[in-house]
Amino acid sequence: MTTKIPTTVITGFLGAGKTTLVRHMLAHAPKGKRIALIINEFGDLGVDKDILAGCGDETCREEDMVELSNGCICCTVADEFIPTMQALLARPDKFDHIIIETSGLALPQPLIRAFNWPEIKAQVTIDGVVTVADAAALAEGRFASDEAAVDAQRRQDEMLDHETPLGELFEDQLSAADMIIINKTDLVDPAMLEKVEANIRAELRPGVGIVRAANGHVDITALLGMGMGSEDDIANRPSHHELEHGGETHEHDDFDSFSIHLPAIEGKDQLLAIIADTIKAHDVLRLKGFAAVPGAAARLAIQAVGPRVTAYFDRPWKADETRQTSLVVIGESPLDRAAITQSLQRAAALAA
Repeated sequence: MTTKIPTTVITGFLGAGKTTLVRHMLAHAPKGKRIALIINEFGDLGVDKDILAGCGDETCREEDMVELSNGCICCTVADEFIPTMQALLARPDKFDHIIIETSGLALPQPLIRAFNWPEIKAQVTIDGVVTVADAAALAEGRFASDEAAVDAQRRQDEMLDHETPLGELFEDQLSAADMIIINKTDLVDPAMLEKVEANIRAELRPGVGIVRAANGHVDITALLGMGMGSEDDIANRPSHHELEHGGETHEHDDFDSFSIHLPAIEGKDQLLAIIADTIKAHDVLRLKGFAAVPGAAARLAIQAVGPRVTAYFDRPWKADETRQTSLVVIGESPLDRAAITQSLQRAAALAA
């Protein structure tokens, strides 16, 4: 059996110390352990990546750091995160561990569910979800050291619910966590720190660990190798957003997929237009495959994530290959296979 790549998801508000924690993890990871890093924090583009570049040396090279700056990761799972993960997994030199630093505004639950996406679940598992809490801010009755900055950050992204109270976002981060790191403990007196920890513990599921830290310094052995498989425990990590919508969620493990083969098509543009129309009409999340374009010696590789469809000629057809169009359709269960198939078959009908 192939061993899945463990992934650590780190969440927490802006200023809590997520980047400092990641830097510490990279600097103290076991020698020879190759780590990939996905950064999704908002703010000035490239800042986090510049801070982290070089701190891991061979552990996490700069080319192994990927920055997702186009919106909060929980809102761009299909468009940004999943293709990024697939690109990392396709590399010939495999990683030993993946670290994801989310935006402090991201709901952790959609990201956790994304690890049940079929192509990802087969190769990757969540080793643990770590939430970093700002002890100094919490001691003063705030959720972040600069709540005005967090609010301004939130309003920059049109996809986020600007009316969700910061308290509810923080509770969602606690609900999703396998470990809580109470950071900046050196800025809080012992009695107040006890109160902060007690308040946090009251919001946690049984068994979630709490670690106190200053400057993000945590024993690396406590962070890596938790083996939680958090994606299989999503039902026990509810969010306010889900509860407000009657508890209904779109679980990523409730996927349906099927394949379709088409005879020769009339042309590339017609096929891609029909694929785009089909995705829009039937809420297809993912479509991929290859097409045989008349007059082309190479096969056309097709990748569609959400409404975005891309295509390129990847290699010549082999002599013993059947030149046909083969597509895989993926979406939330149940897919209307008959209607989707009929829609895609219009590309072949054009050739008649």
